[in-house]
Amino acid sequence: MPMNPSKSTMPTTYLRAPPPVASLPVRGSEKRLPVNRLFFVGRNYHAHAVEMGRPVDKSAERPFYFTKSPSTLVESGATVAYPPETENYHFEMELVVAIGKPGFRVQPSDAPALIYGYACGLDMTRRDLQLAARDKGRPWDLGKDVEASSVVSEIVPHPGPVISRGELALTVGGQPRQKSDIDKLIWSVPELIADLSLFYHLQPGDLIFAGTPEGVGAVQPGDRIDGRIEGVGEIVLHVGAAA
Repeated sequence: MPMNPSKSTMPTTYLRAPPPVASLPVRGSEKRLPVNRLFFVGRNYHAHAVEMGRPVDKSAERPFYFTKSPSTLVESGATVAYPPETENYHFEMELVVAIGKPGFRVQPSDAPALIYGYACGLDMTRRDLQLAARDKGRPWDLGKDVEASSVVSEIVPHPGPVISRGELALTVGGQPRQKSDIDKLIWSVPELIADLSLFYHLQPGDLIFAGTPEGVGAVQPGDRIDGRIEGVGEIVLHVGAAA
C-alpha cells in the first residue's frame, strides 16, 4: 500500500518570512538564549504597592501576574520610540529570572533548580491607560503590552544559591529615581516560581519579571534611563521621539 507523504516531513512554506526568534545575549557565551514567554509580577514591593494605592497583605493574598508578547522584547542599549496614545509613559526597574528547566507544580524548595540565570529588566508602561483600565475593571493590555516595552540586559548564568539580596537602582538623566534591594521582595524568587508553576508548565526561556520597587515615574523623549542590580548587571534605555 503506497504511503501518503506526511505533512510533518514536508518543508513548510509561509506567505512571508516569519519573524526572528526573540532572544537575549548570555554573558560569557557566543550563544543566545531563545525567549519563550514573558511573565510579570504585580505589586511585589510593599512601598510600590502603597505608591499605586493597592497595599498588599501577604497573609491574605497570592501573587498576581500579567503577560506581554515576546515581540515586545528589546535589548539593553536600544532607543525606543515614545509610544502613541499616552501622556504618562513610566519606567519600572525589575529583577528578571530566566527559567532553564521545565517545571510544573514545583515546591519552593525545588524552585532554584529551574533557574538558569538573571538579568536587569525594564517594564515600560503607559500608566494613564493602565490606571484607566484598572479603575474600570478592564484588562491592562493597552497599558502594559506596549511595543518595545520589555527591556532586558544580557542574561547572567547563575547556578546555585538564589539571589536574595542586592541593591537595585535606576536613574533618569543621571537623577536617582528608584533605589531598593531585592531582599524587599514580598514574594521571593522561589515562592514566585512555585506559585506560577501551579498555573503554567514553565519552560526553558520563560522570563519572570519579579516586580518593581517604589519610585516609578514618567519619562519624556530624549531621556536616558540607566539601571543596575548588584551582582547581576546594568541596563540602559534611550527614549526616542514620539511614534
